[in-house]
Formats: sequence, C-alpha cells, structure tokens
Amino acid sequence: MSHAANPILVEATRGSMVESFHRGRYVVMKADGTVVAEGGDIDALMYPRSAIKPLLAIPLVESGAADAFKLEDKHIALACSSHNGEEEHANTVKAWLEHIGLSVEMLECAPHYSIHPPAGIKQAGDQITLTKAHNNCSGKHSGFLTTAQHLGDTPAGYINESHPVQQRLIKVLEEMGDCDLSSTPRGIDGCGIPVIGMRLRDLGLAMARMADPSGLDAKRIEAIKRIRKGCAAAPFMVAGTGRFCTGIMEECGEDALVKVGAEGVYCAAFPKQGLGVALKIDDGTQRGAEVAMGAILRQHGVIDDAKAEKLKKYLTPVLTNWAGKYAGDMRPAF
Repeated sequence: MSHAANPILVEATRGSMVESFHRGRYVVMKADGTVVAEGGDIDALMYPRSAIKPLLAIPLVESGAADAFKLEDKHIALACSSHNGEEEHANTVKAWLEHIGLSVEMLECAPHYSIHPPAGIKQAGDQITLTKAHNNCSGKHSGFLTTAQHLGDTPAGYINESHPVQQRLIKVLEEMGDCDLSSTPRGIDGCGIPVIGMRLRDLGLAMARMADPSGLDAKRIEAIKRIRKGCAAAPFMVAGTGRFCTGIMEECGEDALVKVGAEGVYCAAFPKQGLGVALKIDDGTQRGAEVAMGAILRQHGVIDDAKAEKLKKYLTPVLTNWAGKYAGDMRPAF
C-alpha cells in the first residue's frame, strides 16, 4: 500500500499557512457491514494496538468472570484502558488483583512512571515505588488474569499467543470482525501481548457490532452493554487526566465509546447511531488521530455545537510556543 494514496485527514497550521499534515484512512460502518463513510485504503492490514481493548474485555464479562468476582464499573473500564498510570489507576489495579486472590507480581507487563507528565514528576519526587500496576495496560492484563482465574487457566504465560487467554481473544476478534486472522501478520505490543494484523474494514465492523450488537447472541449482547456502561460510568479509568478518551466520554457518556491505540490508531462505537469507527494515521501520531476522531464525532452527530464548545481543546487543539502564545491550530481536513 502506498501511504501517499491515503487522503490528508488533519492539518497543522502556523501563521497563515499549513505547516504539516497527517495522511490516514478511516471507516465508519453499520453492524450489517454497510460502509457509511470511508477514506483511504480500508482493506489494507494494520495493527489495531490498544484501540481494541473494549473488544478484548468481552471474555471477561461473557465468561462470567466479572460477575463471579463482583467487579464494578471501574474494573470494567480499567479492563478497556490505556491509563496514565496515575496513583488512582495503580491502586485500583492492586486492590482488584488482591480481591481475586492474586498479586501485582503476576502481571506480565513492566512498570513505568505515569505517562501524564505532572503525575510522573510527582511519583519521582515522592519516591513512589513503581509496580507493574503502574503500567498503562495493567487493567487489561488484570482482566486477562481474572478470566484465567475464573476458567481455571494456568495464569503464567498468559501473554503468549498459545495461551487460552490469547486464543479466546483472537476468536472474539474473528467473530466480531467476521474475518479469519489465522495467517495475518503478528507482532508484539508494548505491554507484551501479541498484536494481530487486521483489515481496517474488519475492525470497523467489530466496532459497529459494539455499537449495535442486536444481531449477536444474548450473552454477548449483555457483555457489550456492560462494557459500554462501565467505560461511560468510569471514564477516568479508561485513560486519565487530560486525555482525549476520558474527556469525550465524560461529556458524551454512553453515546460514545472511544479508545486510543498506539501508532495513530483510534476506534469508536456510537450506540445511538449504530455506527462503528476505525481509523489509522499513516505517520503514527496520536495528535492526528485525535483530531480525525473528533471530526468523525462531529460529522455523525455524536457531538453537537454545545458539546463541541466544551470539548474544543480536544477537537481542535491550539498550538502555542514555549511562552504560551498562540501559534496555530490542529484542524480536520476532510
């Protein structure tokens, strides 16, 4: 695929000219496979990265694990999260694992300082002892361990593709995206789990079914509704201070399930409209992906003028110099 073939989705201005731009591809779909809007090559493979975490949370609920351990909305939201690693995130993960009889040492992800700079600086200044619970993917991993604990899987090695935890996840992706992932590319994600190559079209269909699961079986419908409810009820746990995902869901509630992934990936489900969204920015920048997702939220009626005014720092970020003086804008170009 030639990246140059994909359209310019986002522009960065400085003064009176466009200084930089971000090409990418996107698809907006219905649960029956109808493409409502698209741009670029939606049939090319990509790695969905962390944008698919709401899909990866399905076994946690569908298996009965969430009910068996009496998980709350905040735990479901954490299972879908790429959180900042703020103390509230880490402490909640630690308490969750202790509640199900496990410890943070069983997580197979690595500790790091908070990705929210002020929180990371405070952690360093306070000499906080970092644990694996501080990893931005620790909520997802806790969901995996909870499912394994409930179903009697050996927890060790749960990040390996051959482990039952990962095999269930691949099956869910295939079912939700109506696709065969047995021979698509594989890689390793930042937190250690496998990443699975998917077509953007198939990812869009999977998210459309998160928005409108009416054609699925009853158990999956209930799991999806609970995941949407959990993220809407505890949006801070999905991301954290200053984050696009949290800000959008705080304002929109269950009208918008949005989830970031690394390398310029974003996914969303709009239940009222029955639409799923998948997008990928070619150069891998999060700033481009967020502005593009903001435009899609506006174009499909999820965010009206009143909400857009409240959310403008996320939808059309202002660029400033080091002195805080206005320098330009990020704006959608489609």
